[in-house]
Amino acid sequence: MRDGATSRIRLGMVGGGIGAFIGYVHRIASRIDDDYELVAGALSSDPDLAQESGRRIGLAEDRIYTSFAEMAAKEAAREDGIQAVSIVTPNHLHFAPAKAFLEAGIHVICDKPLTSTLDEARALAKIKPKNGAKFLLTHNYTGYPLVRQARAMVASGDLGIIRVVQVEYPQDWLTRPLSNKQADWRTDPARSGPGGAIGDIGTHAYNLARFVTGLKTAAVSADLSTFVEGRRLDDNVHILLRFEGNARGMLWASQVAVGCENGLQLRVYGDKAGLEWRQDNPNQMWFTEFGRPKQLLTRGGAISGDAPPIQVRLPSGHPEGYFEAFATLYSQFAQLIRSGDAACPDLPSLADGIEGMEFIAAAVRSSNNQSMWTSLSDV
Repeated sequence: MRDGATSRIRLGMVGGGIGAFIGYVHRIASRIDDDYELVAGALSSDPDLAQESGRRIGLAEDRIYTSFAEMAAKEAAREDGIQAVSIVTPNHLHFAPAKAFLEAGIHVICDKPLTSTLDEARALAKIKPKNGAKFLLTHNYTGYPLVRQARAMVASGDLGIIRVVQVEYPQDWLTRPLSNKQADWRTDPARSGPGGAIGDIGTHAYNLARFVTGLKTAAVSADLSTFVEGRRLDDNVHILLRFEGNARGMLWASQVAVGCENGLQLRVYGDKAGLEWRQDNPNQMWFTEFGRPKQLLTRGGAISGDAPPIQVRLPSGHPEGYFEAFATLYSQFAQLIRSGDAACPDLPSLADGIEGMEFIAAAVRSSNNQSMWTSLSDV
């Protein structure tokens, strides 16, 4: 039997009902390290779908809710109520549930981007959580072991002074007009917010670059395009980045790049060395010191340079992937909840979410003004 310090955290979920992709991912990730037990849910705004979804995943009848507000109130009043909640809804339904659960003293795990608008993001930051409730934003790519390794190598000086950062995230699934549950809300400004591809995948690319390099963004020059006729939000994004300290960057995100499935990749170049990592082969990373042969680093394998090796879940040669990256965030957040610590530097925070929304707002403003250089601090 587990004691109070190691017992599973009682978890609820908002969104993620039948037909939803990301809710399934969160449920699997929460169980990989045996830190959580899903006990309650408001899985859909449709009462019938909420009930059927809850029954399918084995929730007790009295803990299947049809609204997040009812769930927050009733679970907060239960002696065995949920301790944390995962919010896996479209962007416009992040703010209200996050506010409700934080004010009820329940820890919040929220899918990215933080909200649909910058005003909502800033309003969320002003909330005073009851009983010190904590917040996690699931930028899941920060959970890959080699991404953590790259961050440590940059911080330890293995690459020297960072000069150039290139990050891209191309997909092709919206190359033609498409109407389904996943496409409809992502291309609807009322539900997605002012950004299409930039909000859905561009924020992932931006967060990855910031997480690995630690560079602070000074300004952006953006060209947001909509290639599919009739679409109301961008489906292709080109952005130049100026970082403090004179480093420069380029970001490309696209949902109309034919032949690309989920092509997130990062390249970072310093005055001593460079590194390259791809999400579709996440257990390998190229590291090259100037004037020396390229080195293939593997997850859990020997690491060159001064950075310490990153702890991994499986022995080297046994690949870790998308689910495990999510699980790393869930597991570390569980440690925070149990320890009562204020924060973990490797976990995406509310502040990261606000910066992501500032990035979207600055890019949209820049694109609307003929790609004029726009500071994140000006939005």
